[in-house]
Amino acid sequence: MLKSSFKIGDIVEGEVTGIQHYGIFVKLSDKEQGLIHISECDHGYITHLDQIAKVGERLKVQVIDIDEYTHKISLSLRTLHPLNVPPFPAKLKRKKYRSLPKIGFSSIRKIMPHWIKEGLHSVEIDEANLFKKKK
Repeated sequence: MLKSSFKIGDIVEGEVTGIQHYGIFVKLSDKEQGLIHISECDHGYITHLDQIAKVGERLKVQVIDIDEYTHKISLSLRTLHPLNVPPFPAKLKRKKYRSLPKIGFSSIRKIMPHWIKEGLHSVEIDEANLFKKKK
C-alpha cells in the first residue's frame, strides 16, 4: 500500500460506501477509504448506524488515526460536534459538618457571671467552715 495522503487532524469530505454494525465506511479518494467506528459516530449510545448516514451520502469527517503498518484510516464524526460542557469540573460546595468549639471572648463574657457566682459561693462555704473550725 502507498503512504496516505492524509494527516491526523485533517477534516475531509467523503462518500459513504458501506454501513456495517460496527461502523461506516467512507471513500476519501479514488485509492483510499476510512472507517468511522460506531463509537466515533456520535456522542452517547447508538443502536442503528443507518440513522446517522445512508450509502452514497457525502459526509464531512475528521481523520483521527492512521495505522503506520496497515495504513488503515480511522475517521470521526463525533469530533466535529463538540459537547457544550466546560473543560474543567465544577467545584462542589461542601457543607461544614463538624461543629467548632465555643471559644473566644464572647463565650467567656457569657459564662463569666456564672463562674463568679460559683467562686463566691465556694469562698462563702470555705469561710463558714473556717470560722466553725476556729470556734
